[in-house]
Amino acid sequence: MSAVAKYVNLALLIAFPIAWFAPLMRAGLLPLFGLSEISVISGLQSPWQSDVALALLVTFFALFATYVKTLGLALVHFDLLSARVKPALSLLGKLAMADIFLNAVYITVAEGIGVGRIEIA
Repeated sequence: MSAVAKYVNLALLIAFPIAWFAPLMRAGLLPLFGLSEISVISGLQSPWQSDVALALLVTFFALFATYVKTLGLALVHFDLLSARVKPALSLLGKLAMADIFLNAVYITVAEGIGVGRIEIA
């Protein structure tokens, strides 16, 4: 592993929390939902009112799994953690994408039973 890659991975530990609060989208259809902009954190706030279990899972997968994997890789790169944990870090990387799957299933189920439909009279 090159020295540059080690420090770029370390910089991610600072960049991730900043990115969680940075706006992903502005205006467009957001006024229909009562929002002017959306970020990762504001997107995670929505399920907390309707389904706490889903919100906990998505928060774990979207924020904590990604951050812990990056922290673990940084510790391995700087020889502060044994390289034997790499399979566990690989599993965390796979879990970090599970939030996208959960959201897709949730939206599909909500649309399928008619909860998410907006009807205009």
